[in-house]
Amino acid sequence: MNSKRILIIDDEVEIAQLVSIHLQNEGFDTLMAHDGKSGLELFEKQPFDLVILDIMMPKLNGHEVLTHIRKTNLTPVIFLSAKQSDLDKISGLVIGADDYITKPFNPLELVARVNAQLRRAFQWTQTIDAGSKEVIRLQNIAINADERTVCVNDQKIELTPKEFDILWLLMKSPNQVFSSEQLFKKVWKENYFEGANTVMVHIRTLRKKIQDTNKSKKLIETVWGVGYKFNA
Repeated sequence: MNSKRILIIDDEVEIAQLVSIHLQNEGFDTLMAHDGKSGLELFEKQPFDLVILDIMMPKLNGHEVLTHIRKTNLTPVIFLSAKQSDLDKISGLVIGADDYITKPFNPLELVARVNAQLRRAFQWTQTIDAGSKEVIRLQNIAINADERTVCVNDQKIELTPKEFDILWLLMKSPNQVFSSEQLFKKVWKENYFEGANTVMVHIRTLRKKIQDTNKSKKLIETVWGVGYKFNA
């Protein structure tokens, strides 16, 4: 039996109950909330291993809830939303979601994605617990794998989990060019399909956050037709 606890925040009670039943059948403990404000309050009072989050909700919408969560916490979050456009999906991933599933959905696929996110989070924790103690310093940037922190000119900056993973991957192999497909597979741990735009948006926001403003020699360089690299 799983001992993992999952918080389901969805104002559609029937959908929340359906998700809860399928997760409980897999041995997960679940708790439900039906608006963003009460869901966030539950999250802040109790430990959860994963959050399933709707976007269009009263009091606080899903984007607002996730923004609050990401200020202090890297718990995996899966958006479950009726908003189906590519822009909606990319926006959700950019602000820090780990996955995005559209309604109507296959409950078995949802369970599979929940397991994948929990497995990924566990593997990352195991890597850190093994004692990597790794800090990489290149140019004016220092990135710490243990603390998952990034400093630019000795000033700490806030990155989403995916932005951190992209920067870590690029800085760990400086001057190596990674294609959008490689970045998507390594960071999202999923088969590549239509991921180029998602990677491009994350690279764009990452550049802004690390103050990568040099037009002639960027820290994260776009190698046209190939991919991206970190200039060392």
